[in-house]
Amino acid sequence: MAATTEPAQETLVAVQNLKMYFPIRSGFLIERTTDHVHAVDDITFQIKRGETLGLVGESGCGKSTTGRAILQLHKPTAGHVYFRGVDLARLRTSDLNRQRRDMQMIFQDPFASLDPRMTVGGIVAEPLEVHNVVRGKEKDERVREMLRIVGLNPYFANRYPHEFSGGQRQRIGVARALALDPEFIVCDEPISALDVSIQAQIINLLEELQEQYNLTYLFIAHDLAVVRHISDRVAVMYVGKLVEIADRNELYELPLHPYTKALLSAVPVPDPSVEKVRSRIILQGDVPSPVNPPSGCRFHPRCPFARAECSQAEPPLEEVLPNHWVACFFWKEIAERTEVPLPSPN
Repeated sequence: MAATTEPAQETLVAVQNLKMYFPIRSGFLIERTTDHVHAVDDITFQIKRGETLGLVGESGCGKSTTGRAILQLHKPTAGHVYFRGVDLARLRTSDLNRQRRDMQMIFQDPFASLDPRMTVGGIVAEPLEVHNVVRGKEKDERVREMLRIVGLNPYFANRYPHEFSGGQRQRIGVARALALDPEFIVCDEPISALDVSIQAQIINLLEELQEQYNLTYLFIAHDLAVVRHISDRVAVMYVGKLVEIADRNELYELPLHPYTKALLSAVPVPDPSVEKVRSRIILQGDVPSPVNPPSGCRFHPRCPFARAECSQAEPPLEEVLPNHWVACFFWKEIAERTEVPLPSPN
């Protein structure tokens, strides 16, 4: 597994107007589609080669569905997913399978994502066999190398998943994802099911692997502190829509969307003196249903700054500052009212 030195400026993954709707069917003898779940609804973003894009938002907002649609584990309802300039959504199955070697996924639950009937060696070797990369002794050596890379004893290859802890199982999942030497990995909340003491170890492992092999990550998570630590840029998602994308430090220091402000206000600060004077933004109401999302801006029923225009038209995701994208009609006025320091114009 040779390290690479490719520049980190090239766009590796480009998502354009991606939609993922799931049909709701009803009927006893004859099933009919009565409605759709708008899990992902017309989102556009890019991921540069070698970077980590963090994707955050409340449960059910469409984060995991976005990751699976990018990898074509869910066939998108509409839109385009370009990987190295090739539109994955338009490929035939045989051509898509060839692309899959360079795109992998680390799943959320290390207890459910590993087949309990297979040995660890069989789990890590499975992608090698499916894609017919190596066989025999070369395959066994590759498996041992992968286990060594993720910090596990190579002799564990003959053991079964139930013999390992949660952190060790997630390392096995990482080894499986690395087996084909991919360029792009979707990390679908890879630490949320682990103890806090183990989470830092997995994060450090992912960072080391990224630096060593120039990997590109889409890192999906709930924990905004972890996302800030590992990500280069952060995208905020709400009910199937992207509402803000910015550099990690700028997003945390200069949040321009009301929903981003509310999320960040819930992140605890380790300094007691700062935490004592900090004001928490409590959102009213519940998260809207993706089956029947609100008209206009989807956040307007819960937004403390909403106006009549917000329910009538949908704000586009626009670059309001250099490399800072926001979907809000009144972002500047809200920033001024909440005393967010805006950069002075050049």
